[in-house]
Amino acid sequence: MKFNLIVLLITAIVPLIIGFIWYNPKVLGTAWMKEIGMNPDKLEKPNPMIFLWCYLLSLFISVALTPIVIHQFGFFSVLMNEPGLNNPNSDLFAYTSEFMANYGQNFRTFKHGAFHGAINALLLAMPIIGINALFERRSFKYVMIHAGYWALTLAIMGGIICQFT
Repeated sequence: MKFNLIVLLITAIVPLIIGFIWYNPKVLGTAWMKEIGMNPDKLEKPNPMIFLWCYLLSLFISVALTPIVIHQFGFFSVLMNEPGLNNPNSDLFAYTSEFMANYGQNFRTFKHGAFHGAINALLLAMPIIGINALFERRSFKYVMIHAGYWALTLAIMGGIICQFT
């Protein structure tokens, strides 16, 4: 089982696209700016380096999300150091080939990947945002704005990865 680089490169664009919409002043951008004490006049012109770094970090998220939303990676992770896994003449290779032929497409839908992406937003991203917000003395609304963004973003990323990898 391998990572599909093209799908990961495309998926890494999702946080930027959702962010442009989510944090737009006509959606939740005004509420977000109010929560952080910012106004449109204080914002500088967008720096292209910010978007480049965001894309790179989003690519890291895509890579990390792949084995979470594709269950078959777990099967291979158990066998990764076994001799013969990559030898076409071995019994293990025959076993894994048969297994993947029979079960390789189980749970490989957009819906299933979106479910796992959203669950990870709820159980991983939201607590991280919440902990930071507590120490920064941010509001519950601040946490929900960001957690909602990550729930939608990780759901879409997980769905794309699961369906097309």
